[in-house]
Amino acid sequence: MPKELNYWLTTVQMPTAPAQPLPESADVAIIGAGFTGLTAALSLAKRGAKVVVLESETIGWGASSRNGGMVLPGLKLGVNKLISMYGRELTSRMYAASVETIGVVERIVQEEGIGCDFARTGHLEVACKQSHFDDFARQVEVIAREFNHQRRVVPRDQLRGEIGSDIYYGGIVDEISVGLNPAGYVAGLGIAAMRAGAQICEHTRLQNVQRESRDAAPGFKLTTSRGSFWARNVLVGTSGYTGTATPALRKKIIPIGSFIITTEVLPEALARELSPRNRQIYDSKNYLYYYRLTPDNRMLFGGRAAFFPETDQTIRKSAEILRLGMIDVYPQLRDTKVEYVWGGTLDFCFDIMPHAGQIDGVYFAVGYAGHGVAMATYQGQKMAEWIAEGKTDNPFTEIPFPGAPLGLYNGKPWFLPFAGAYYKVLDWVS
Repeated sequence: MPKELNYWLTTVQMPTAPAQPLPESADVAIIGAGFTGLTAALSLAKRGAKVVVLESETIGWGASSRNGGMVLPGLKLGVNKLISMYGRELTSRMYAASVETIGVVERIVQEEGIGCDFARTGHLEVACKQSHFDDFARQVEVIAREFNHQRRVVPRDQLRGEIGSDIYYGGIVDEISVGLNPAGYVAGLGIAAMRAGAQICEHTRLQNVQRESRDAAPGFKLTTSRGSFWARNVLVGTSGYTGTATPALRKKIIPIGSFIITTEVLPEALARELSPRNRQIYDSKNYLYYYRLTPDNRMLFGGRAAFFPETDQTIRKSAEILRLGMIDVYPQLRDTKVEYVWGGTLDFCFDIMPHAGQIDGVYFAVGYAGHGVAMATYQGQKMAEWIAEGKTDNPFTEIPFPGAPLGLYNGKPWFLPFAGAYYKVLDWVS
């Protein structure tokens, strides 16, 4: 049985924030010490703001240290769908922003000297059906024409140069994507934010936020498990871990479990056979698999094996589902030992889009739908800009943020088993 342990955390010493009392007041209170919160904290502290980050667990405890470490451009929905929903101009700006996210991550890694095995390996999306591959060609053409971004179609007979598997119908390569160690990245963000002057309060759970003026200045009283304080502005970046303290936001987010297994270290020749160009790889299903080589040549293989967030039961069940999925893609790994399995919770909004803005005066950025390393970093920086300067060019603040149909949702996703079954059927028929 593999260890129920996040492999990335075995490679990194996570920072610990020094124990300090809560301040009387702050310019900005940030909820969540993950990619969104720490990037915002770093950016605001460098501008001279007094920043307090509240984290109910420890730095990077949530999805930020548990993901596959893929830094990807693009959005979850296809480009034609996006254009039909939002029009050409706004879609073009959102797509350009998604491409810009990669450079934002790279710049922070370089400026702050973050050791996280950052490597521009490019990504490969593989087609599970002929119809999916036919759609790839149309998408690549639209992306080149409308957004001036180049992707390359790989026909089935050339796919062996990209992946050591014969089950797919072709693929698309985007050369700008990056692989990194997400725990190393979020650890580095935490260290950089503290170095810039932000105060991070670990094991401090937000219980309530309410508007309260102080000395005629509008702001918020934040009640936490360690006492209360006042802040002029509040930014929520809790994604799939959004809790009851921000109920209006929680009702717009669906927390979905994602699970990962990691094999033992592979021989160099086998690793090169499986992924000749060391791409970040994912498939074209709704109920998708994503996989890559780690920097030390393990196969990391993840997916929505169980839709529910992680528990001992869902982790164990997911380990077996993912191992069978991995062997389906790579029969070469049939006798390879799986050493680690873990789960995390990511966040989808009802329209499968990222969202940023304000609810009841509180700033937020959420809804990364599996593109969180890049998009959360970008949104953290954009939200800091907005808070500090009163304006920002962030196209994701301009799209409608829908809630549940008929309002039949309070933040507890009772419908996930039905959604999982629906997407499996969709993958079967599409």
